[in-house]
Amino acid sequence: MTMVRSAYAYGKPAAWDELVEQYAPLVKRIAYHLIARLPPNIQVDDLIQAGMIGLLDAASKFDAAHGASFETYAGTRIRGAMWDEVRRCGWTPRSLHRKARQAAEAIQQIENREGRAARSSEVAKLLDMTLDEYNRLLAESVASRVLSLDETGVLAEDSEPRGNTHEPFDTLDEEAFAQQLAQAIAALPERERLVVSLYYDEELNLREIGAVLGVSESRVCQIHGQALLRLRGGLKDWLTKD
Repeated sequence: MTMVRSAYAYGKPAAWDELVEQYAPLVKRIAYHLIARLPPNIQVDDLIQAGMIGLLDAASKFDAAHGASFETYAGTRIRGAMWDEVRRCGWTPRSLHRKARQAAEAIQQIENREGRAARSSEVAKLLDMTLDEYNRLLAESVASRVLSLDETGVLAEDSEPRGNTHEPFDTLDEEAFAQQLAQAIAALPERERLVVSLYYDEELNLREIGAVLGVSESRVCQIHGQALLRLRGGLKDWLTKD
């Protein structure tokens, strides 16, 4: 930890070089972990470069008094910097963000009223869409990264995911949010919960998940998007929290 402290407290080039050398493998590991699930226009070298910036930012702001290890804290900052780069490279029309947000609100409205999981046909009807239009929205939202569950297990939409280059939540808020997110995932319909688990925990791609479920890749994308919209609607109070 002395090396980290000297890097940000004194700004000595040698200390920065030592920091980068020690944690460059972490940056690369995170970059290659993300790139496998990102659109082809995103280059791994760009993620690594962004991650290095996140690493230096972490060194300048790390406070061991908060209890987290530097590697854990740096990993969060590195991922956040990489997601910033993904958003910069993958511009998405604001209308798509708006429609996804409206869909999440529609799901929550139906579930509050019916006391059960909202069906796709019900959501489409409330949004005045055909079922095909709604399924296309789900697929486009996931493909364009409008909806995502990032590597820290936190939802992200058009605002930055938690754990990005902004100041993180305090420890109690982070723990409470993580607990509620876990509960929300557990409450998903079985197939949606399975897709989320296979994609984020087992790190299967959509084609591999389709083979497991016996459905097409596009259908997996729709199920994935529906799950994320359902989670976003259920966690709305947290995701709009100042």
